[in-house]
Amino acid sequence: MNSFEKKDKWSGNVILVDADYADKVAFDLIVNFERMIGRRIPKADMARWLECVALDGGLREGQHETQVVLIHGKGKTRMENFTPGEYASELDGKAFYGNLGEFTVSSLPVEEDMVTAADLFTDALGVICNSKDVKRLMVIPDAETIYDKVRSTLRRFDCGEKTVTVFAMQPMPGGNFRQEILGYSLMQALGIRADEIK
Repeated sequence: MNSFEKKDKWSGNVILVDADYADKVAFDLIVNFERMIGRRIPKADMARWLECVALDGGLREGQHETQVVLIHGKGKTRMENFTPGEYASELDGKAFYGNLGEFTVSSLPVEEDMVTAADLFTDALGVICNSKDVKRLMVIPDAETIYDKVRSTLRRFDCGEKTVTVFAMQPMPGGNFRQEILGYSLMQALGIRADEIK
């Protein structure tokens, strides 16, 4: 039994993240935009990014509760391109308040000898979809490798009345969910302004 199945209460809003993938995309954006706009790009502000993801997922200003689940490789101790980024000391079990209420963060390493990252991610997705507590779900998978599994999981579990938003770097074949471009929220968190990239 994994920790998702043992969880008896979820918040009304959940952000499920493949943290290794989000970190890789942030790195790619930093490298490309530093070259393009000619200035140093700082690490992504984790709190700002999560609020942008929540806004893109349809949450509006107010006192909401949002749970964030960061799934990452067992050997990874931090998200290198985010601040804060250290799983054990800065992210796992921590919370922050913003314009959208409270965000609580948990991190879960993939026990690679027991389960693949793709299976853990889609298992977690299914469990969250099944929860009657969850009303809004924002999903950030490694869309380059498991998008079809995510789409079939969402179809199989039929998330009912939940608002589900899947984030990818480009429009993907549709499903029973909304889609948003992941790069927009990351650019905000990296402090890249629209006027810089004309």
